[in-house]
Amino acid sequence: MKNLEEFKELGLGEKILKTLSKKGYEAPTPIQKITIPALLNGEKNIIGQAQTGTGKTAAYALPILERMETNGNVQAIVLVPTRELALQVAEEMNSLSPNKKLKVAPVYGGQSVEFQMRQLKHGVDIIVGTPGRVIDFINRKILKINNLKFFILDEADEMLNMGFIDDIELILSNTNEDKRMLFFSATMPNEILKIAEKYMGTYEKLAIKTKELTVDLTEQIYFEVHERDKFEALCRIIDLAEDFYGIVFCRTKNDVNELVGKLNDRSYGAEVLHGDITQSNRETTLRRFKSKKINVLVATDVAARGIDIINLSHVINYSIPQEAESYVHRIGRTGRAGKEGIAITFITPQEYRRLLQIQRVVKTEIRRENVPGVRDVIEVKKARLLDEINQILEIGISESYEKIASELLKDKDAVAIVGALLKHSYENVLDEKNYTEINTNSIHLEDSGKVRLFVALGRKQEMTPKKLVELVTEKTGVESRHIKNAEVYENFSFISVPFLEAEAIVDVFKKNRRGGKPLIEKAKGRMKEKAKDNYNSKPKDGSNLKIAKIKEPRSKSEMAGSKK
Repeated sequence: MKNLEEFKELGLGEKILKTLSKKGYEAPTPIQKITIPALLNGEKNIIGQAQTGTGKTAAYALPILERMETNGNVQAIVLVPTRELALQVAEEMNSLSPNKKLKVAPVYGGQSVEFQMRQLKHGVDIIVGTPGRVIDFINRKILKINNLKFFILDEADEMLNMGFIDDIELILSNTNEDKRMLFFSATMPNEILKIAEKYMGTYEKLAIKTKELTVDLTEQIYFEVHERDKFEALCRIIDLAEDFYGIVFCRTKNDVNELVGKLNDRSYGAEVLHGDITQSNRETTLRRFKSKKINVLVATDVAARGIDIINLSHVINYSIPQEAESYVHRIGRTGRAGKEGIAITFITPQEYRRLLQIQRVVKTEIRRENVPGVRDVIEVKKARLLDEINQILEIGISESYEKIASELLKDKDAVAIVGALLKHSYENVLDEKNYTEINTNSIHLEDSGKVRLFVALGRKQEMTPKKLVELVTEKTGVESRHIKNAEVYENFSFISVPFLEAEAIVDVFKKNRRGGKPLIEKAKGRMKEKAKDNYNSKPKDGSNLKIAKIKEPRSKSEMAGSKK
């Protein structure tokens, strides 16, 4: 509890502080410092401007949980753009709640309606939901939100990009007037501000200034891994490095302690660095690390601040950082003194959007790589073993070892003897059976987040799904495999692409606009409604309107072949 003074000063009570201590929190992030007291002490509605991954969830969750009592009715609703985020927010709010009777439930498309209906009927205090499923339950008269204490809109600009603004207004029209409202958004588009003015009245704006962040001499890559496979992936990175000397960053003190325990069990020289260790232990650990008596330091962001260590070979983001600024501070510890370093970030499917946000803020590419395979590790270890044996042979061995060797070789084959010695000494590192496989087949991060793009061309301009894909690939260089769900209407079209590719496409067409508006832009609420109107109407010739869809666009080579 001694390390949570900053949280206590924000106005949080003892029960919440105990929960934060158990979860390994150390200090509030900038957005938490300004949002928590504003929600706890003030009565104004709030617009919070902060990038994804700045600790926004805890910023609104902690004061809501502090002020909420269980009564079985929905007292707070958090609207989010995706089901992944709904699950993530609900899980975090549940884990932060000191009152285990308080129920937080995620509602989103893709899960059984009946299961979610049962949860609501048994009583829920906080709903975290996507707009579509929330509206569905309101229409079914299963969800009543006319007695709310809090209404939270998380990632409002993403809601706008995905065409949810009309849905948000519909949900807001079903709520009571005397609620506190908080909109969180990385940017502040006019459409968001208009809704704020319409439903919030007077509001307080809280913003975190983002600095220009750059990293020069660091090679930045990421691995796609499930949470359960992170430890095995880390071990392979350490094994493959010729001379690993790095810091591994975790989110909490508990994570640090658990990881160091696992590493020591596998005989890696690792020690902890977090807020619970004494100053003398901290100094001893840093001295041992600087002298390379240990080569792996596992730390939290707060504990690693201000340490002067250069020439690291690696920085590993075992947990992706909460803020882009933290990411730069972490990986900036490599690539010093004119030497290049390697920064590796582990990404689970749920964290892909945060990685994209970091890439946008730091304005640099974080390259995807495959996790090293078991055979790669074994081959490297074999090569090192042969080098070590050759070095010993060059130096020479003592008579006592030569005598033992002569006795072994009297009646047995030399190859069999060497093989037996290798098995005796190196079976743990040279046998594939002793390694855990990492399954990446079910990970498809590109599919974890999509942006809907509006194209100002339709059937009147002789547009087809195939031509639409070709247009985008030729103008932007985005691969056709990323472009899915092409819908061609009479005067316009839609495509779905991953977040990163969407940014690239929009940027290209923004620079090459025709007249006032770009040819391709992010779809907004009005565009979505326009598509519905077109779908439900008929063309002038009386024929039925057909929406052409393409689920898996063909590659450029296939399309070129079809032209022939």
